[in-house]
Amino acid sequence: MNEQMYPDTHWSENIIIADADYIDKVAFDLTVNFERMINRHIPPADFAHWAECVVLDGGLKPGPNETTVVLLHRKETTALQNFLPARFRPDLHGQAFQGPLGEFTIQAHPAEDLVGHDDFFLDTVQFVCAQKAVKRIMIVPEADNMALMAQLRNILARVDEDKRITVFSMEPIPGGNFRQELLGYSLMSALGIKADEIKADY
Repeated sequence: MNEQMYPDTHWSENIIIADADYIDKVAFDLTVNFERMINRHIPPADFAHWAECVVLDGGLKPGPNETTVVLLHRKETTALQNFLPARFRPDLHGQAFQGPLGEFTIQAHPAEDLVGHDDFFLDTVQFVCAQKAVKRIMIVPEADNMALMAQLRNILARVDEDKRITVFSMEPIPGGNFRQELLGYSLMSALGIKADEIKADY
């Protein structure tokens, strides 16, 4: 893993590394389940809103921050099916947006033929964790892939203590030298699902 693999990526102080195929799958599952529960159509998730929720869960405060969102996806996947914007290129890759939490720049990278998707994800995490400029890392792995998670825990156990690492999943992750947050909260917010809608159903 080296800089040549990411020639156009700026490593800001705050980084989100997300398995794009996985967040798309979870967004789909939530949509199907909650449409039945609240009895209304749920539109695609707002990608920018989701990214802002993730950095808030990762401890970022409003201000002139810089965050790089790195989406890692399988080579055959060209777009998210349950988010807007959706296409990795040109809608997401190389784009940026500004909000109360600062500027977000988006990068989307496919796994190449010689590197499996899991190895690509793990190599990227290891590479980002080694960058001195990076202080806050929010990781969204395929959390139900036990082999991947075991390797991820090993990588994160060796990361410098000055880096704040948060791992997002749908269920609590046993062990690990990192903070944890539930992925469902940020995705539900991005999908426009309100807490009072859920409560009203009971």
